[in-house]
Amino acid sequence: MDLWLTEFSSPDAKFSIRVEKQLYSHTSDFQQIDIFQTPEFGRVLVLDGIVMLTEKDEFIYHEMMVHVPMAVHPNVRTVLLIGAGDGGSLRELCRYPDIECIDMVEIDREVVNACRRFLPEVAASFNDPRLNLVIGDGISFVRTKQDEYDLIIVDSTDPFGPGEDLFTREFYANCYNALHSDGIMTNQHESPYYDSDAQIVRHIHARTTLYFPITKVYQAHIPTYPSGHWLFGFSSRKYDPVADLRAEEWLARGIETDYYNIDLHRGCFALPTYVQQLLSGGDV
Repeated sequence: MDLWLTEFSSPDAKFSIRVEKQLYSHTSDFQQIDIFQTPEFGRVLVLDGIVMLTEKDEFIYHEMMVHVPMAVHPNVRTVLLIGAGDGGSLRELCRYPDIECIDMVEIDREVVNACRRFLPEVAASFNDPRLNLVIGDGISFVRTKQDEYDLIIVDSTDPFGPGEDLFTREFYANCYNALHSDGIMTNQHESPYYDSDAQIVRHIHARTTLYFPITKVYQAHIPTYPSGHWLFGFSSRKYDPVADLRAEEWLARGIETDYYNIDLHRGCFALPTYVQQLLSGGDV
């Protein structure tokens, strides 16, 4: 008998992955956590029935979350990572020896434990001595910070359940306050394609533009996310992600990537017309 993991992208569209076996299933205090073994995508992390990552394409999401701001900001020393319990964004950050401290705030310890056990190549950097792992509420944590970070990465789940409050005006205002005067924030921005997701995209962009003088949206193709077309946000108090790209300095680091590169960095901010129109009509 064939077993399939199916996620609905809309009431009339769905995406399915054939499953060989279920490796892990647990209901934490916050969400349902499942990990499946699949022939096409390797191991798949699912939270509350939504695919968070697969071994085959997770590198796309995590490289674009991290390397885009790191190629722009000239001197990242302190980082706040909110969410990211799978460890992928942490892994990419730890490739930069100049980073001195990473505060990571993840609300669900069970996600971290499950990924360390079943997704060790993704969760490869939890023993890095620069990491300060806080199991708690990222909203409450960032509310207490003022002028502390060069970079904030909001690697959240979708805006429901434990991730819902990471998409509010108050949260973005607190992130603004927690950054240094030249700080950068990147956040996952959902997909622009299906109507329900598109409205979330519009709200996120409108809310970040309330606080940051520079707000840009960029894109990547992630096959296992709804429609495959995924957006990220770049918000800064000083730097433009294209005009201030430090290409030669980033290349000199010699970091090997599978998706991100300097040409892609420049191009990923060139958005399709329908996305430009979506972003221009936002409300808060």
